[in-house]
Amino acid sequence: MTELTNEQIHDTLVLPYLNHAARMFEAGYASAVDIDNAMRFGCGYPKGPLTVIDEIGADAVRAGLRARFLTSGDDLHDPAEVLNTLAHDGRSFAESGSAAGASAPELKQQITKVGVVGTGTMASGIVQVFAQAGYDVVFVGRGDDKIAGVVAFIDKGLSKLVEKGRIDEDAKAATLGRLTGATDREALADVDLVVEAIAEDLAIKTDLYRDLDRICKPGAILATTTSSMPITSLGAVTSRPEAVIGMHFFNPATIMKLVEVVTTEATSAEVNETVLAVCAKVGKVAVSCGDRSGFLVNCLLFPYLNDAVKLLESGAATIDEIDEAIKEQAGFPMGPFALLDVVGIDVSLAIQQELFAEFGEKGFAPAGTLETLVAVGSLGRKTGEGFRAY
Repeated sequence: MTELTNEQIHDTLVLPYLNHAARMFEAGYASAVDIDNAMRFGCGYPKGPLTVIDEIGADAVRAGLRARFLTSGDDLHDPAEVLNTLAHDGRSFAESGSAAGASAPELKQQITKVGVVGTGTMASGIVQVFAQAGYDVVFVGRGDDKIAGVVAFIDKGLSKLVEKGRIDEDAKAATLGRLTGATDREALADVDLVVEAIAEDLAIKTDLYRDLDRICKPGAILATTTSSMPITSLGAVTSRPEAVIGMHFFNPATIMKLVEVVTTEATSAEVNETVLAVCAKVGKVAVSCGDRSGFLVNCLLFPYLNDAVKLLESGAATIDEIDEAIKEQAGFPMGPFALLDVVGIDVSLAIQQELFAEFGEKGFAPAGTLETLVAVGSLGRKTGEGFRAY
């Protein structure tokens, strides 16, 4: 039997998540709108964390965190200074000026032809997104079979849209007609923007960026859809670090609306604005952030998931009790353990390890159960067993 009520489970897991979002805003890492949009469109949450703080009230959130901090001594539970300020002034994030609407981004350079490197599910989805939006797309893979696989993937996806009445056969044919597959990277010589979506291996990506810098025309933007590699390192091996940027699409790229647009200190403002404008043209919600581990979504999501595992380890609640409490109290589409099994426990552990290494917060140390499950190969749905059996 649980030692905690659903409300207590909610507060144990959600209040630190809200505090982390407040600190992210306080540090100037991202705007309130972008922080909220990241979690709404990246995780399917009904409301962003800063909106939730406004609804609960900064004073109430601060009080709940103070109580946790007195018990845990975890710096992550020490209320963000912005919560103290908002509570003192009786203001909200919405009233703080942080949510003020900005003018729509504009293309600072012409983007008519797009290149994509990679042939996996993510790369294929990105190719489809650009082609459907009217761009000519050159995609590069390691063999003719890989190229054919991308076309088959897109053909199947478009056929489903035709069946649902979302597009007609002419639109499908036009989209397929914009595709050019190639096995030689030299085919990217005249693209205006190239999106790299290959394996998450820094050495492999670094070699690719040296090659892209040689091949692509002057002024071409080099983007990566990495979720974990340091983008600054990729830019550093090119002669155009100002044109290197992150475009982190979420999987499946054809469905998920969010793109995290990640700038390094070297990325030019014109390149950033152009990429933001391109995201809008292809129907995505773009959020802006800097080049650090986790970007927006992973940096807020995975510590919360890690905390859920630590709560389980404490014996204060079961897997089912925690999942149900979060769905009921927070309105999240999935409980943390259901989500961990979907994402993959190995992936979750790797991301949490990166966050721990980047920020050095004791509270970010990966939960022991994650390490144990990975060690025995219980990785979630993909192996048939994780926190639950499938």
